[in-house]
Amino acid sequence: MFSKTLIEKLKNLQCTAALTGAGVSAESGVPTFRGKDGIWKKMKPQELASIEGFMKNPELVWEWYKMRREIISNVECNPGHKALARMEDFIPEFWLITQNVDDLHNKAGSRNVLELHGNILRNKCIKCQKIYTETDFDASSALPRCSCGGLLRPDVVWFGEMLPAEILHSAFYASKKCDVFLSIGTSAQVQPAASLPVLAKDSGAYVVEINKERTPISDYVDEVITGQSGEILPDLIKAVWG
Repeated sequence: MFSKTLIEKLKNLQCTAALTGAGVSAESGVPTFRGKDGIWKKMKPQELASIEGFMKNPELVWEWYKMRREIISNVECNPGHKALARMEDFIPEFWLITQNVDDLHNKAGSRNVLELHGNILRNKCIKCQKIYTETDFDASSALPRCSCGGLLRPDVVWFGEMLPAEILHSAFYASKKCDVFLSIGTSAQVQPAASLPVLAKDSGAYVVEINKERTPISDYVDEVITGQSGEILPDLIKAVWG
């Protein structure tokens, strides 16, 4: 399943970056947003995932996010999440860049996680930007507020918003520096994340795509492995480190 080149590179490298998308968490039962059964096929993104939608109907947005949090609270990290956390033990410098907001990489034990799109379990004030966890306020309130009086919102990146500058900078840095780049369970259609595998390859990295189906970057990367990340990643660890 794995090329000798990939195995040798992983055994001897200093730095690896991995980008994960919705496909990784889908294996745990977290609904995806795109694809034929994706959330955005059934709901309107601008009503539920934009600051305009939030200001127009914050009760609706909060109700939806509470439902999503309930779904996430009932899922477990899968073998793919756990394999990526274990991989960090073998590689001197390991960067895990994720488009997912479900916190499952952190729960699996990954230590160096760059959350490009935020974290659904955090909240922030739209007025002063103070960060809150679920235990910092009355989550039963329809419209939770900050101590400054501002409305709280989920700390995720909505349509029309910029990604966190510091985290994005670190993602670009890791992509340029790494010896091997793994693109895992992502459609490679959402920018700027979709540009990271290309940046890595242009910077000299060996780029491997692990996904259930081919994507727009499949013809550009060095190696394509088709299948479930929860099956492939544990096997990859065994093949490289035993």
